[in-house]
Amino acid sequence: MKHETYIPVLQREPQVKAGELTTSGALGRGIQILQAFTTATPELNAHELMAATGLPRPTLFRLSSMLCQAGLLRYDKLTGRFQPAPGLARLASPLMARVHIRQLAFGSMQALADRVRGQVSLGLGTGPDLVFIELAQAKECETVRPAMDSHISLSRTAKGRAYLAALPPDQGQRYVETMLANDPEHGAWLVERMSEARRDLAERGFCVSQGDLHRQLDAVAVPVRSNSTDKIYVFGCTVPSFELRPRQLVEEVGPRLVTMVRSIGAAMGIPVASHTGE
Repeated sequence: MKHETYIPVLQREPQVKAGELTTSGALGRGIQILQAFTTATPELNAHELMAATGLPRPTLFRLSSMLCQAGLLRYDKLTGRFQPAPGLARLASPLMARVHIRQLAFGSMQALADRVRGQVSLGLGTGPDLVFIELAQAKECETVRPAMDSHISLSRTAKGRAYLAALPPDQGQRYVETMLANDPEHGAWLVERMSEARRDLAERGFCVSQGDLHRQLDAVAVPVRSNSTDKIYVFGCTVPSFELRPRQLVEEVGPRLVTMVRSIGAAMGIPVASHTGE
């Protein structure tokens, strides 16, 4: 069934009133089972689950079996106890990414910025827009700080090209074709840069910009697809060119950024692939 025809059906359904979700329906009862687990009670046997939920034994076993098959619960035959399964983390990761990625990432971003005497930024992309949502900057770095929520150039920055490479192929190609139609010379330049960006992402895990936006600024960037299909995060590290030793950008700064991003992604349950666009 197509999405467009499915939405009106949902809209005609009666709204669930507060409190009804946990007292009626298989979905509500399944949520009751999952909500019985807490940090204080990470494992429960069937008797404890019946006491916590008020569900009769046949219903409890039927629903818990379904939750186990869905990867949301795990049953240990040796102990006879249930516990939450990794599938719950996958369900929660889009929300966790949106709420906590800035707080989780900032300490690592600041440490890297201080080490390379530059800026480390985080962008969030949706559709044709990529905007700054967090920035860490070394005290010694005199580069202008971009305003939060300001737009990032998709063609002239490492972050922008990393984002284009991470988009579904048809969306990235649509942007390039529009650029070719509006500005053929710059569009042809972008085609070459995107080919380099995809190769760099596949081989190194990051893409590079050397003076493309500002002559004295070099940058590397790593895209991260969230588990929500319409959102892509991009981490970038920008360093004044006069602060860099020869090949330091690709041999030190880029790999350090990749390591940082993979660590953050692992903490949030977001896989960081070595290549994009597939």
